[in-house]
Amino acid sequence: MVDVTRFRAAVVAAVLLLSGCSGDDEPSGAPAPSPPSPPASVTPTPSATPSPTPTPTPTPPHPVSLPALMQQPYDGGDLALGEVLETGDGYTRYAVTYGGAGLTVSGILNLPDGAGPFPVLVLAHGYIDPDVYTTGRGLRREQDYLARQGYAVLHTDYRNHAGSDDDPANEVRLRLGYTEDVVNAVLAVRNSGIPQLDGERVGLLGRSMGGGVALNTLVVQPGLVDAAVIYASVSSNTVQNFDQWTRGQPGAEDLTAEIVAAYGAPEANPAFWRDVSPVTFFDRVTEPVLIHHGTADDTCPPQWAHDTDAALRAAGKDVTLQLYEGEPHAFEAGWQLSIERTAAFFAQHLAS
Repeated sequence: MVDVTRFRAAVVAAVLLLSGCSGDDEPSGAPAPSPPSPPASVTPTPSATPSPTPTPTPTPPHPVSLPALMQQPYDGGDLALGEVLETGDGYTRYAVTYGGAGLTVSGILNLPDGAGPFPVLVLAHGYIDPDVYTTGRGLRREQDYLARQGYAVLHTDYRNHAGSDDDPANEVRLRLGYTEDVVNAVLAVRNSGIPQLDGERVGLLGRSMGGGVALNTLVVQPGLVDAAVIYASVSSNTVQNFDQWTRGQPGAEDLTAEIVAAYGAPEANPAFWRDVSPVTFFDRVTEPVLIHHGTADDTCPPQWAHDTDAALRAAGKDVTLQLYEGEPHAFEAGWQLSIERTAAFFAQHLAS
């Protein structure tokens, strides 16, 4: 049998021994206890390690879109003077070519008399049937007036026009190639070795269809130019342009079918049509913009100018809308006032 009395005494002694190691009852002068050894490292089991979350891959933009133009590289250059077309009142008119996107694009350059360097204006013309278009056609009044004010004026013909290379897909691509041509025209000026050109001071002027090209350029390449003037422009909402000149228009049935087959109608694929409309991206604009529009314009409704102006203002941009009472799309009696305002606007924003 177990001796209960002796067992209890052993338990009491063990308890007293343990309580003495706590330090509360440590006798005076006793050595301090050694700190405990650190615990051995514990390797977590594989199930305790969280799996890393994969970084989502950004969806690339549709290749026919303004976001795609924003991301692509540009290589405008090789601006070359060709033959002298004429000498005028204070300037010489040259045939020119420049390169970009694997294409050669033709145009004209009005160079003021003198050594320069002169600030440069790149001009984007409105729609003229490429079959009848000749180099430099479309903004002749503006080319002449602005050159006589001391600006070097580069008027791009665009691809598929005059002496430019062909791009058979441009119409189905909603003519976004023209925007590439204007971006590359500015870069060709900036990269030019022509001493009369001041590539640090460049403005942009677009009329009608070219107004839409200019708006595209401002959202695709913010800061590329110093200021922009828009004359009698098409809508900044591409759906309105599609309906005005393509969908439902006689002779445009085949093109309409190709576009709808490629991208869907605006009602079926609104996201695509938003991404080809510059108004969607007006938050990117950095340049001051001057808009001229006639109240009697029956080609590009004046409401489009009001809408573009309002959208730019809503985005906090520097925009001025000048309306001309009774002026048609081509501008007649009000043109002189408009071009004087244009010259003053560029003088303000392209000052050295």
